[in-house]
Amino acid sequence: PLGTTLEVRDRCLCLAAQRAARALARRFDAVLKPHGLTNGQFSLLMALNRPEPPRISDLAPFLAMDRTTLTAAAKVLERRGLLKTAADTRDARAKRLSLTEEGRAALRAAVPDWRAAHDALDAEIGGGDEAARLRAALMGIG
Repeated sequence: PLGTTLEVRDRCLCLAAQRAARALARRFDAVLKPHGLTNGQFSLLMALNRPEPPRISDLAPFLAMDRTTLTAAAKVLERRGLLKTAADTRDARAKRLSLTEEGRAALRAAVPDWRAAHDALDAEIGGGDEAARLRAALMGIG
């Protein structure tokens, strides 16, 4: 019945999160497009911006991706020269991902635009404390 449809529309956190995720993805895809990146590629590269290259098996849960999807996404960026894959020196079955210099340069170029878009978004959703609470709630899911 229509009443149930309206209840789901007005109450369903999953629906609201999916709608918001798609809208945010479109917004940040547009911001990152001049840098040749999607928001997912930016997030993946940023997750590699650390002193020790992570194993795919450790990175996948952090990005809330399955290993197969992460591997496919990494291959695209590897072909572009933005990251590299290497065997783990302690476990040859495991793979580690790391940024290349080109990947670091891509991030350096994209971050100011990402930051400006995020500042605008934070202001749009209520500023510092409200944005921080929303981020904390979203990061707590999973």
